[in-house]
Amino acid sequence: MHRVMTLFLLAGWLAVVGCSSEPEPAKTGGAAKELTIAVIPKGTMHIFWKSIHAGARKAEQDLAGVRVIWQGPVVEDERAAQINLVETFIQKRVDGIVLAPLDSKALVAPVRAAGEAGIPVVIIDSDLADPGAYVSFVATDNYKGGVLGAKRLAEILDEKGKVILLRYQVGSASTEDREKGFLDEMARHPNITVVSSDQHAEATVETAMTAGQALLTKYGEGQVDGIFCPNESSTYGMLRALVTSGRVGKVKYVGFDASDGLLEAMSKGKIHGLVVQNPFKMGEEGVRTIVRHIRGQEVPKRVDTGVVLVTPENLSDPEIDRLVHPPVK
Repeated sequence: MHRVMTLFLLAGWLAVVGCSSEPEPAKTGGAAKELTIAVIPKGTMHIFWKSIHAGARKAEQDLAGVRVIWQGPVVEDERAAQINLVETFIQKRVDGIVLAPLDSKALVAPVRAAGEAGIPVVIIDSDLADPGAYVSFVATDNYKGGVLGAKRLAEILDEKGKVILLRYQVGSASTEDREKGFLDEMARHPNITVVSSDQHAEATVETAMTAGQALLTKYGEGQVDGIFCPNESSTYGMLRALVTSGRVGKVKYVGFDASDGLLEAMSKGKIHGLVVQNPFKMGEEGVRTIVRHIRGQEVPKRVDTGVVLVTPENLSDPEIDRLVHPPVK
């Protein structure tokens, strides 16, 4: 009788477990263990990172037993500060890290160290040179984003003219992929010449504006017909340079990412296209992916969060409006 009762209880327990669609949170001493997830962006100033922050908080609200710590460098060139943050969170024994690496090579060693300490890492936004060091990569198809920018610029130039690519900064894998996509696509348009592609905007709007002004001085009126920039700060800085030079609206201009200021400039004819990511989804999926992994679920090595071209013609589309105005607050 005792043996029959034991088998009956075991069968009932297996049935309950088998019906569960999500693995149970890790438990310690009979209580669910709260998971602490550190989210480390490249920077914290731009609306792009604030949107990622909002997405991470959305995941935190939706997932039981999860606490998100958001901390990153202020400016997107503080590699040492970001490395120190990863090392600090390793020492604090967080359960997982979601990281947007400032440098594809410089952050490899800290991410490997996290793995060796038993702390899994999900990479978002910008890839790492060692895919084996992380659990999953959650990001835009950045190469495709660059291709979209080139196609838009070629279209509004009627397939002819001289163009400038103002790069972002060395070591940023995401923007380097966008720049490659742009140049590869432009090579397919025989009547368009890329007259400059070796200058970098660096990390801030101010440095981008300075670089933009230098390029516009070098290539005067009639010597450049179109410009492409691969991220938010470079797009904003070049916009300011075009305004101060008196050539805004005259030179066809395509940028990357969306903010209220850039969207307003587009509505006024100062920008002719913006390649837009989904940073809110990136932040949310980054946290969800690391939590699934910690709780024993299989996760994909690559999660594509999407990229679209926003133009003055589709700006009022409801789906585009939701994309460019994420619930940041």
